[in-house]
Amino acid sequence: MNSMPSLQHDFSLRSFNTFGIDANASSYLEITSSDDLFQVFNNPELMSQPRLVIGGGSNLLLTDHFSGLVLRMAMKGMNVEREDADAVYVRAAAGEKWHDLVSWTLEQGYGGLENLSWIPGTVGAAPVQNIGAYGSELKDCFHSLKAFDFRGGKVVELSKSDCQFAYRHSIFKTDFKDRFIILDVCFALPKAWKPNVAYAEVDKELAARKMANPTAADISRVIIDIRQRKLPDPAVTGNAGSFFKNPTVEAEKLLELKKDYPAMPSYEQPDGTYRLAAGWLIDQCGWKGKHYGNAGVCETQALVLVNRGNASGKEIAELSEAIKKDVFDTFGIRLEPEPVFV
Repeated sequence: MNSMPSLQHDFSLRSFNTFGIDANASSYLEITSSDDLFQVFNNPELMSQPRLVIGGGSNLLLTDHFSGLVLRMAMKGMNVEREDADAVYVRAAAGEKWHDLVSWTLEQGYGGLENLSWIPGTVGAAPVQNIGAYGSELKDCFHSLKAFDFRGGKVVELSKSDCQFAYRHSIFKTDFKDRFIILDVCFALPKAWKPNVAYAEVDKELAARKMANPTAADISRVIIDIRQRKLPDPAVTGNAGSFFKNPTVEAEKLLELKKDYPAMPSYEQPDGTYRLAAGWLIDQCGWKGKHYGNAGVCETQALVLVNRGNASGKEIAELSEAIKKDVFDTFGIRLEPEPVFV
């Protein structure tokens, strides 16, 4: 096998997943340019191994050691590519931290990404999940991305429609899984910016601070404060943020639930369905602050599962299954985890 300068074996992934799970990769390679991926593509031994691509490891649950090749995206760079009458187009490399990109765009005076402030992870991972928070999703400002195609060994550009974005979903989770690795992402940030304060918690916080006409930077600061209040810092307590997706139900199911739970929060969707708050459902089942071996549920936000010390990925997976069963038995609703189980 041709040697690759940074290829490492039996490599610990503990510091590369925000749960802090102690698991090893058989092979590990840091990707700093598309040339590294061409080298992998042209190496039959590496191409024959199972492959796992990681960024910040903030949407990952390692349930065992990984018997294959882990590629960690570490490319850097952010720049304004161009602008037109409607938008400024900003491109960022896959290895940049997501919040660093948000901060940088705000420093340049460009709004659009502020509602997605303080989300952990990297730019390259963001489209896979179509990350979202506080009434905004990545797809709202997404323009295009470049990706390495492992089927043809070439770099391709994919449009918004190619990516098939939906709630916490994209084609990279289905048809394009294991085929494409995202290299960089281009965002169209609107020149006619308008604040998105549809989320009640954000609107309430702005009112408390007497910010009647908030800037994008104001909204970012408010959201950072809210997130820091509610969510544990992964550097202190291992976690992957919101562990479950907010489930969607039909109007008939909501009416049925509201008879027994009139205070249940619900948010109407454009298609007439209703999105429920997974954290509220879990809290009603009494899980907030509960311990489960070395794993547990966050004391301030029931949607967050935590590593209380030396939890294994299996312990956290078992805890998630127990919560799912309890919520289904109580409400007849199936919760779906956000992190990728490996």
